[in-house]
Amino acid sequence: PRAGPGGPPPRPPPPDAGTADMSLPAAPSPCLGYMVFSTPTSTDQTPLTRMVDMAGREVHSWPFSGFPSVMLPGGSLLTSRRMRDVDLNLLQDTVELIQVSWEGAEQWSFSAWDDDGGREMMSRQHHDHQRQGNPVGYHAPGQLALQSGTTTVLAHETRAVPSVSPFHLTDDVIYTVDRAGAMVGKVWRAADHVAEFGFDKTAREDIRKDPNYDDARGTGDWLHINSMSLLGRNRWFDQYGDTRFHPRNIIIASRRASFLAIISADTGAVVWRLGPDLSPGMVGAGVGQLVGPHHAHMVPQGLPGAGNILVFDNGGRAGYGGATGYPRYERWHSRVVEIDPRDMQKVWEYGPTVGTDMLFSAALGSAQRLPSGNTFITSGLEGRLLEVTPTGDVVWRLQIKDGSAMAAIYRAYRVPPEWLPAKANIAGYSPWSLTCRAN
Repeated sequence: PRAGPGGPPPRPPPPDAGTADMSLPAAPSPCLGYMVFSTPTSTDQTPLTRMVDMAGREVHSWPFSGFPSVMLPGGSLLTSRRMRDVDLNLLQDTVELIQVSWEGAEQWSFSAWDDDGGREMMSRQHHDHQRQGNPVGYHAPGQLALQSGTTTVLAHETRAVPSVSPFHLTDDVIYTVDRAGAMVGKVWRAADHVAEFGFDKTAREDIRKDPNYDDARGTGDWLHINSMSLLGRNRWFDQYGDTRFHPRNIIIASRRASFLAIISADTGAVVWRLGPDLSPGMVGAGVGQLVGPHHAHMVPQGLPGAGNILVFDNGGRAGYGGATGYPRYERWHSRVVEIDPRDMQKVWEYGPTVGTDMLFSAALGSAQRLPSGNTFITSGLEGRLLEVTPTGDVVWRLQIKDGSAMAAIYRAYRVPPEWLPAKANIAGYSPWSLTCRAN
C-alpha cells in the first residue's frame, strides 16, 4: 500500500510488530487508516491493546485488553481492566468494562451487573459492547459513538433453566447501562427464548443432554453468543416500514448453535432468524450452511451495502442435533458472507478455499465494511488482517506477530485518521472523506 503524504512513522517497528505484504498491486488503493486490536505480549501475557499503521508499525498502545477494544472518535478506548479468575477463563467474563482516554486515564467504568455467587461484582461482559451513537462500533459516515452515553452490553448470567437442560447454564444476557451505572430498559436473557431459535427435536434433546457443559465451572455455555449490535437506521425500516428491522432491534450470532437472530427491543422476541438448519429446502438455504459464525451485524447507513447483514462465517465444527448430535455441521474453511435480510439471499461472499489467500479461522474473526466498498477482515486464529475489494481482489494484508508466532486476534477494527488526536496521525493519512470513497 502507498504511504500517506507525511511518510511512514519515524521510529522502527517493535520486534513483535506485523509485516505488510508490499507486493500487492497499488490500485485500487486500500483505505489508509489505523488498526486497533487486543493481543497479549509474548513474554509475560500483559494485557495490551495496540494501534498499528498500514505497514504494521505500532503507533500507540494501552495497557488493557478488551473483548473487543473499541476506539471512539477522539481517541478514547472502550476496553476491559480485568478478566475474572483465570481458573474460570472459559467463562470469558470481564470484571470491569472501562473507558480510558488516549493517554490511558479512566473516564468511565462499570462492574455492577452480577457477582455470580462470589464476593466481587462484575460486568460479566464478553464478546461485544456498543456505545450509543454508533450501532456497530466502527466508522460509518454521520454515526459517531458518544463519549458519554448509554452502553449496551453482551454479558453472562449463571441460571437454572429446566426447560432447556437439567444442567446449570452460562446464559447470554443483554443489558444497557447509563453513564451513572444504572440499568436502562429491559434485560434480555437467551434461555427465555429457546423455543424461538429454530431448534428441531433432535437439537433440543442434544442441548438437554449436554449444553456444552464444563465440569470445572459447573455450567454449560450452551449458545456461546459471540456478537451483538444494534441495527441502526436502515432502508428496510425507513422506506418499507418493516418493523423486524427497527433501528433499536439487536442482532446476535450463536457460535455454538450456528444461527443469526434479530431481537425486538420492545418485546425481546426473535423477529428474524437465519439458521440453524440451512440444508436444501430450508428458508435461507441459498446462503449456505453457517458454521460457528462471528460478528454478524447490519452494514450501517452511509456505507456500500447498507442494510445487508455481514458475517464472518468461521467453519470448523458447530451445531446441535441431527443424526450425530454436536457437532452437526462441519466445514474446513472460513468465508465472509453478505446477506439481504429480507429475501434471505446471499449478496456477496469472500472465502478462497485453496492457496495463500485461503481463510480458515475456526474461532475468532470479524468483517468491517469500509466507505470505499472494500471489506476489512480479521482472520483471528491466523493473526491475519486483509482488505478485499467487491470483486475479491486482496489490496492489502498484514500478518500480526506475537514474538515469532502468529498472534490470535479476536477482532480488529480499521479506524480513520480523523478519529485520532491531531498529533497522533503520525503516518500522515488523509481523511477518509477525501480518500476512502466508493467509485
